Amino acid sequence: MRFLVTGVKGQLGYDVVRELRSRGFNDVIGIDIEELDITDEKAVHAYVNSSKPDVIFHNAAWTAVDKAEDNKELVYKVNALGPKCLSEAAKEVGAKIVYISTDYVFPGDGERFYEPNDPVGPKSTYGLTKWQGEEFVRAYERHFIVRISWVFGINGNNFVKTMLRLSKTHKELNVVDDQIGSPTYTFDLARLLVDMALTDEFGTYHATNEGICSWAEFAKEIFAMSKKDVIVHPVTTEEYRKLNPNQTERPLNSRMSKAKLDQHGFKRLPDWKDALRRYLRELEAKEEERA
Repeated sequence: MRFLVTGVKGQLGYDVVRELRSRGFNDVIGIDIEELDITDEKAVHAYVNSSKPDVIFHNAAWTAVDKAEDNKELVYKVNALGPKCLSEAAKEVGAKIVYISTDYVFPGDGERFYEPNDPVGPKSTYGLTKWQGEEFVRAYERHFIVRISWVFGINGNNFVKTMLRLSKTHKELNVVDDQIGSPTYTFDLARLLVDMALTDEFGTYHATNEGICSWAEFAKEIFAMSKKDVIVHPVTTEEYRKLNPNQTERPLNSRMSKAKLDQHGFKRLPDWKDALRRYLRELEAKEEERA
């Protein structure tokens, strides 16, 4: 089988390629913006028709949530038209497409766990354009749409790395405590995505590590596991936005039900604390390699 992976320089794209190769798949093409502009329809069709992948993992996206509000046209091109081009190109060659979406497609109200078929209601340009991307991909039957949240991986920047960096210069930090979701280790997520891609169980899924927490609870666990002496002061989103203006609205409730994974025979990801523990070990090992 041949696999095409977009966004290879990002956290998830990197781990999808790593997972495929660990399973012995050698025909893996990892690309990023330098190799292909996903908003260029002709270029996308030409690239997919020449490479003829069996599966396209589409991870590339505009993910700078706050900056998206000032770049709406470009964000629409990347997050909506990009998936449209890729899914139409996938149809031409008969490839499956795995499209990575987000908890931001939901309004983030209440405390219930969102199901994949629940009504959406994005409150940001980022969330809206990712939903529009979903709808374009959904027009092609051989698709997997996988909504994820709060990702952290070895390649690229994330909340864990930010907290560890800040621990070197801060003894106290204000961290939001009223946004609830599930941290997700891209190493674990990549395994599930590859499992999915090798089946025909098409549809929309939610995939995160098990368990829920607030960002403040996440931060406390990071410092506890890494033995960093940092005091976390829980604050509300409203309080945080006063301290850090110009932030767009974020969902307070990012709880997503993974029951559909069970229904289609997919194994759920481990608990987020177990994932964090393994990730910190991976970070430590990488630092030792550099030393």
